[in-house]
Amino acid sequence: MSPEKMSDEDVHVAIFPSAGMGHLVPNLRLAALLVNRHCQVTLITAQPTVSLAESKLLSRFHSAFPQVTFLPFHLLPLDASAANSEDPFFLRFEAIRRSSHLLPSLLASVSPPLSAFVCDVALISPVLSVTESLRLPLFILFTSSATMFSFFSSIPRFIPSISGLDFVEIPGVSTIPRSSIPPPLLLPNNVFANILLEDSPKLPKSCGILVNSFEALELNALQALNSGKVVKELPPVFPVGPFVPCEFEKNEREEQMNSSPLKWLNDQSPGSIVYVSFGSRLSMSREQVREIGNGLLKTEFKFLWVVKDKKVDKEEEDDLEEVVGMELIKSLQSKGLVVKQWVDQSDILSHNSVGGFVSHCGWNSVVEAAWHGVPILGWPQIGDQKINAEVVEKSGWGMWKKTWGWSGQNLVKGEEIGDAIDEMMKNEALKVKAGEMKEAARKAVAGGGGGSSEIAVQKLIDAWKKTNH
Repeated sequence: MSPEKMSDEDVHVAIFPSAGMGHLVPNLRLAALLVNRHCQVTLITAQPTVSLAESKLLSRFHSAFPQVTFLPFHLLPLDASAANSEDPFFLRFEAIRRSSHLLPSLLASVSPPLSAFVCDVALISPVLSVTESLRLPLFILFTSSATMFSFFSSIPRFIPSISGLDFVEIPGVSTIPRSSIPPPLLLPNNVFANILLEDSPKLPKSCGILVNSFEALELNALQALNSGKVVKELPPVFPVGPFVPCEFEKNEREEQMNSSPLKWLNDQSPGSIVYVSFGSRLSMSREQVREIGNGLLKTEFKFLWVVKDKKVDKEEEDDLEEVVGMELIKSLQSKGLVVKQWVDQSDILSHNSVGGFVSHCGWNSVVEAAWHGVPILGWPQIGDQKINAEVVEKSGWGMWKKTWGWSGQNLVKGEEIGDAIDEMMKNEALKVKAGEMKEAARKAVAGGGGGSSEIAVQKLIDAWKKTNH
C-alpha cells in the first residue's frame, strides 16, 4: 500500500519516557495526542519508577487509555557509586541507558510492526544503537524548549572550551551567558553532563526531533533549527505543542472542583491570586522556604503556595509546620493557602482567580502557563530553567530576577520576593501579552489543519506512514 492510501490507523509508534514527572508528563501527553489522531501507541515504562507521583500517573493513564499497549521495562540494578551521582533521577537515566540492550527482546512481542520509535531526550545513544539494529526510525522527544534544544544540539561545537567561555552564541537564536549554562556542564565527570556530551553528537542520526512548543512562542529558534543555522546536519524539528492535559485529567478536575485548594480558589476574586510552585523535583533549604513565606506576607496579594520539602515523594515527608515554621504558618494562613501535597497544576493555572505564577520555569510549567494565559515571575533553580526564563521574558509575558541566581547560590530575602511579586501582579503589559500568548497557543492546535502545531503533527504522521511502505 502506498503512503498516500494509508490511514493514520496504520501508524504504530513506540514511546519510551525516562525518569521524573517533567519527562513523563510530556511523553504521556504525546501518547494521548497520537491516540486521538487514531495512531496505535505502545508505551514502554521503566520499572520501578523513581517517585510515587510517576507511578500514580501511569496507573491513571493506563485506565484512561486502554487502547495503549503498556510494556513494562524492568531495569537492571545500578551501582550508584559507578554513576558518580546522588541525584535519584540522574541515576535512573543511567539505569535505563545501561539496561537498553534488553529492549530488542521486549520489542519482539510488539504487533503490528512499529512505524517509528520515539525516545526521551535522556536516552538517545543507547536507544539509537537498538533502533539501528532493528532498522526502526528513531525520533526524539525533547522535553524542554526549542531554545534549549538549540543549545543542546550545539554542545559539540563549544564544549571543548566551555570552562573559559563568558557566553555561548547560538546562531539565529540567542546569546547564552555563562551564568545560564546548566551547572552540571561545568562540573567534571557529572553523570548528566556525560549524557549530554554523549548524546548531542548523535542527533543527526535520528530522523526527527519533537518539541512541546509552537511558533508564536519560539519562532526564531524553530526557524534557525530547521534552516540549518544552528547545526547543518540536524533532522527536522517538529513543534507539536502545546501539549494539553489528557482527557482523564480534565475529568478529574471536574471531580475535584470542591476539594482544597480548588474550593478555596472558588471563593477568590478573578486575577487576585499568586500561585507559587517550583515543580516536582526541587527541594529548597528551610531557610529559603521561610524567606518565601516572609515574602508572601509582604506582598499585597493573596496566594496559593505549594511547598515541597523532598526531591522524591517516596521519602518520608516532614509536616508543613516543621518545614515552614509554626508561627509563620499561622500568619500565612490568615492571608492565603499553603499546601504540602500534590496538586494538578493545570487545574490551578486554569482557574480564573489566578493572576500570576511564581515558577522555576521548568518547560512543562511554562507551556501550561502559556496555554492558560498566566504571567510568570521566573525563579530558575536548576538545569535548563534560566534559558526557559529568557524565552518567557523575551516573549513579553513574564519576568525574572537574574540576580537571584541558581538554587542555593544566594539566599533571596522575603522583602525582595514580595516586591517582585507585586511588580508582576501589577504589570498590565504582562497580562495583555499573556492573554495574547493564550490565544496563540490555542490557535496552534486548532482543528481543521490550520494551526501550526496541527500541521507539524500531520507532517510527522505522514513521515511515519512512509516507513510502513
